[in-house]
Amino acid sequence: MRLLLNLSTALLLLLLLLFTCLNYPFTSRYAAPAASVWLRWSAAKISSHLMHHHLPGKRRRHDVDDHASDVPKHPMDPLTVPEINRVREILSSHGFFGPEPYLLHEVALEEPPKPLVMTWRQGKPLPPRKASVVARVSGGETHVLSVNLGSGRVTRRKAGSDFGYPMMAKEDLAGACKAPWAVADFNRSISARGVDLADVVCLPVSSGWYGKSEEEKSRRLIKVQCYSKKDTVNFYMRPIEGLTVLVDLDTHEVVDIFDKGTTIPIPSSTNTDYRFSARNSNQNVNPIFNPISIEQSMGPSFTVEDGHVVKWANWEFHVRPDPRAGVVISRVMIRDPETGELRNVMYKGMPSELFVPYMDPTEGWYFKTYLDAGEYGFGLQAMPLDPLNDCPRNAYFMDGVFAASDGTPYIQSDMICVFESYAGDIGWRHSESPITGMEIREVRPKVTLVVRMAASVGNYDYIVDWEFQMDGLIRIKVGLSGILMVKGSPYTNMDKVPTQENLYGTLLSENVIGVIHDHYINFYLDMDVDGSNNSFVKVNLQRERTSPGESPRRSYLKAVRDVAKTEKEAQIKLKLYDPLEFHVINPNKKTRTGNPVGYKVVPGGTAASLLDPDDPPQKRAAFTNNQIWVTRYNRSQEWAGGLLVYQSHGDDTLATWSERDRGIENKDIVVWYTLGFHHIPCQEDFPIMPTVSSSFQLKPVNFFESNPILHMPPNTVNDLLTIVT
Repeated sequence: MRLLLNLSTALLLLLLLLFTCLNYPFTSRYAAPAASVWLRWSAAKISSHLMHHHLPGKRRRHDVDDHASDVPKHPMDPLTVPEINRVREILSSHGFFGPEPYLLHEVALEEPPKPLVMTWRQGKPLPPRKASVVARVSGGETHVLSVNLGSGRVTRRKAGSDFGYPMMAKEDLAGACKAPWAVADFNRSISARGVDLADVVCLPVSSGWYGKSEEEKSRRLIKVQCYSKKDTVNFYMRPIEGLTVLVDLDTHEVVDIFDKGTTIPIPSSTNTDYRFSARNSNQNVNPIFNPISIEQSMGPSFTVEDGHVVKWANWEFHVRPDPRAGVVISRVMIRDPETGELRNVMYKGMPSELFVPYMDPTEGWYFKTYLDAGEYGFGLQAMPLDPLNDCPRNAYFMDGVFAASDGTPYIQSDMICVFESYAGDIGWRHSESPITGMEIREVRPKVTLVVRMAASVGNYDYIVDWEFQMDGLIRIKVGLSGILMVKGSPYTNMDKVPTQENLYGTLLSENVIGVIHDHYINFYLDMDVDGSNNSFVKVNLQRERTSPGESPRRSYLKAVRDVAKTEKEAQIKLKLYDPLEFHVINPNKKTRTGNPVGYKVVPGGTAASLLDPDDPPQKRAAFTNNQIWVTRYNRSQEWAGGLLVYQSHGDDTLATWSERDRGIENKDIVVWYTLGFHHIPCQEDFPIMPTVSSSFQLKPVNFFESNPILHMPPNTVNDLLTIVT
């Protein structure tokens, strides 16, 4: 090994590492750092580094015992294991449901009133802890409850709509998948297709709402479709096409069987297995690149206090796992570099709802119009993140603590990770031209902090990143990966498809069609820019013509500001040739030069729903009618598709709230942004999709007096010592 540092420094480094390894009390969760590629030398920081590291490859799934002694230390902390047990105790002894069996579909923190959270300070007593519970008596009524964990008092709250059911419970999904096997016609249909019953995997598919029968209005229904797992783990690529079973979720009764695809072959398993072990089992694979890792011998620059409060650079915020939203980011503040003051940026941000409509109107597909957060639970579908692949070596991992449908707490291990990221990007730079005679080259690297969650909602994987920059910018990014939902087809090549036939997608492989579909992810953003009372300003770039003789130029652009007075004035459809900036300002606080402080919403690549507004799925997902909405803050209005989404009718959505046209000027307001994707599948998506991403930004606009990262030092050779092997 050739060392690019002097021998004495190298020996000192090795001795210090050895001393640390011998004296640090390791557990199975922590490990000493590996030999660094880039070392920022500081002996005093090595122990801090170890405290944040998790041992790669030796992580274990955590259980309830690991969190049995957790206590809340912040008003926005999630419910703990003891608190969830307390909820179960209160409800079981309360007699609220009578003798009937019931399921708890959702148990989560009921946040304290916003003013109490805003005025709370560390070390002070917490506001009363409460749980928000959505429960349902078997075959009967849905109850939305507030449970006071201290007094044991249970209060019923009104749901936003008389129509709709809560998120499905695990028992709902498992029971629905088992139901078809009790029906002889189903078993005969599987066998008639030449499929061994032992190779069949069935999945529950939310049925939506179409108002076409009294039965649909009065029963909680789900549809079940099946696949063959013979010779592959990727059973999604082997659909048993044309067979759909309608099941009552409460009784697990098979209501109907639709069987119209007996002539459609089951696609082959060839080349469907995506695992590394399967793809490379019979060949010697040479890596196409050398392993890359960011090493931090001084330790990460961030800390996680009391399990949920993240502090990094000039940022401070709270992170909470949530069964429905996945990740809730709250109390987001940034320290002003001039005054040292912690200033409010956002009270709370989270994914509010997803909408995934497939563009196939045929019998076995028309109902595939998922509202994933409200139907399945975005956080409930979060899977453990993989160290070194989902998250880099320096990541801090956070577990989710959730409640099963009987109220028993369980752990969603490694659900969230927090890490610093450096991709070689530049924070700011300037090099002066030689003609000036000044030799100036100033550059600052861009290092960011990322909070990440990945949810596997059936076949699809969603990666949600909240990325914080030192200059005050927040980027919210969504990545799509996983496996396409495909349709079985009699065709093996496009030259065999009649010209008049609509495949509703792309022929990806023999007998496999990737159906066209959309993805929409709506984000709830309770902006509190230097305080709760804010205004929404549309800044329109308008073309102005010069007067004759005024200038050699004939036109220029002028910024025209328009403050939205009411909610309807803040319903925004993005238009390329009618450019707008969207500012959230505090009209009560101005900069030194008189500009109102603010943040702006910066859209990225997105998509708009093209479905008919009267199409039932679009009614239920009317939050996709616009890309941006602004509403008056209302504690009960957080879920863009409504509180009770399953089989909802679309009468309790963001669109209906916005039509109330409440005043929003200089008020406590919420911004809603919908990120969208149109997806026309292609062969590169088979058998598993490379990740495709899009994002939007929350960017300071006149929030600081000047560039907030002017004081950030550049890297120097002495900071970064290199070890080359």
